[in-house]
Amino acid sequence: MEKKIYCGSGKKKNDTWLQITINPDKIKDYVQEYNGSKFIKLNINILNEPDKFGKDVQVSVDNYKPKKESDFPF
Repeated sequence: MEKKIYCGSGKKKNDTWLQITINPDKIKDYVQEYNGSKFIKLNINILNEPDKFGKDVQVSVDNYKPKKESDFPF
């Protein structure tokens, strides 16, 4: 399993709204391409308790790499 790449954080504003900030320098090496479109897969986790900055949302790169192109989930 690869090491987690934390690339942002944020706050849960309400049950249906998360506000996050992403550091583009930390994700630029994980840009993928599929059918001519570029994308980056991210994991967004809601923490049980806010951190020392009051952030209760954690963002990391989903660095799973499919073995073949047909493994893409879309």
